[in-house]
Amino acid sequence: MSSPQAGSVPAIFTRALDALRAQFSPTTIAIACSGGLDSMVLLQLASNWCHAHGHTLLVFHVHHGLSANADAWQRHVEAAAAALGVRADHRRVAVDSGGSGTEAAARKLRYRALGEMCREHRATLLLTAHHLDDQAETVLLQLLRGSGPAGLSGMDAANSAPDLLGNPDLVMARPLLPLSRLDLEACARELGLDWVEDESNSDTRYARNALRHRVMPALAQAFPGFQQRFARSAAHAQSAQRLLSELAEGDVAALLVDGAIDVARLRGMSLDRVYNLLRHWFATQGLAMPSTAWLTEMVAQLIEARHDAQLLVTHPACHIRRHRDRLYITPKLPELAGMRDPDDEGIFVKEGESFRWQGEAQLAFPAYGGVLHFESGTPGFDPAWLREQKLVIDFRKGGERLKLAANRPTRGLKAHYQAADIPAWERARLPTVSSGRNLLFAAGLGMDCHPFAPSDVDCITLRWESTAK
Repeated sequence: MSSPQAGSVPAIFTRALDALRAQFSPTTIAIACSGGLDSMVLLQLASNWCHAHGHTLLVFHVHHGLSANADAWQRHVEAAAAALGVRADHRRVAVDSGGSGTEAAARKLRYRALGEMCREHRATLLLTAHHLDDQAETVLLQLLRGSGPAGLSGMDAANSAPDLLGNPDLVMARPLLPLSRLDLEACARELGLDWVEDESNSDTRYARNALRHRVMPALAQAFPGFQQRFARSAAHAQSAQRLLSELAEGDVAALLVDGAIDVARLRGMSLDRVYNLLRHWFATQGLAMPSTAWLTEMVAQLIEARHDAQLLVTHPACHIRRHRDRLYITPKLPELAGMRDPDDEGIFVKEGESFRWQGEAQLAFPAYGGVLHFESGTPGFDPAWLREQKLVIDFRKGGERLKLAANRPTRGLKAHYQAADIPAWERARLPTVSSGRNLLFAAGLGMDCHPFAPSDVDCITLRWESTAK
């Protein structure tokens, strides 16, 4: 395998750090250090560069508690940092796979802990010791998972990962990415470095270890230098993904109307372009990327359903809904006591919650998911009259009618909701307030004008604030 010699490793690292400094102007630099070969080389090179350029360096270690040697690894990192005059910090995490696997769970906790330490110590640039062999493993793993261009892009030389690190102001960079593990091992021996060996790295039950110990050696023997070729393929995939993202950004900007996607215009696109747009839209909303099968089924429903159909597709984190030929992403909200389908017939419907107003500025109704505010305003209800009423808060049962103004007709709530363009899924969570058979107020619409007080009276208006999350 053709690769840099050990003597050129510091030069490659220096060029990478010089470029990062010019691009991001970091004030404090941190490195993630496990104590293994790769991160010990990173520690030495970063210490040399920061000392030469007057930058503060911090060393962060994450103690996973998965090995009996974990305490010794932490002491090794702290001793190496102290010998270089570099401040070290660590976090202990408790790994619970929770069905996602130990590797994935440990990775998630590790990066979150690194992000927390960077935020606490005000580090704006985090360096990791990922190298060329790691990149090849990542690309191969993603290929085996059936990933598209985004997955096959592998690791970037530098990127922000707020979802992973929990820190939107942090840049994570991989200055050793062009270098192979053999390069780093030669450099470590030349510099006289000591490192620890994680015994779990030889456990081939883990997917990455199985590749490292069984597949990669075979590839190296049959295809010498395959790591560089994998890296080139990853670079091509990154380029393709950037173009796809640019296309999707333009498409979303053209089709997004008041936070929803115009379905009529979406139907005029090719399926590939629709999938690309939707994946990008989900990503901008912070949603986990759906599987190809899920996306295909959603688009099929979207295109084949009638124009007036109330489409609902459930995503693990949200609902995808269609209303008036627009596509919405809506949160998954808990059911509220008293919620009902007003179109269902022949079922017993319990009464709402009775109350009396005694001059309060607001009353909370947790069972209905919000707070009812009583505010001064005109037009409105006579406060004395309102105090005398036995009031009931409830969800719509069907058949309720409302007159919003003297010069407007009395109409059913459904007609009012349609005129106000309130989607059906929101209507189910909008309560009403009544007195006897008289509807006084409907959340999202307003108050009935029949019992309005004369204009010379200090009136009370009603306003509903939803608090359900």
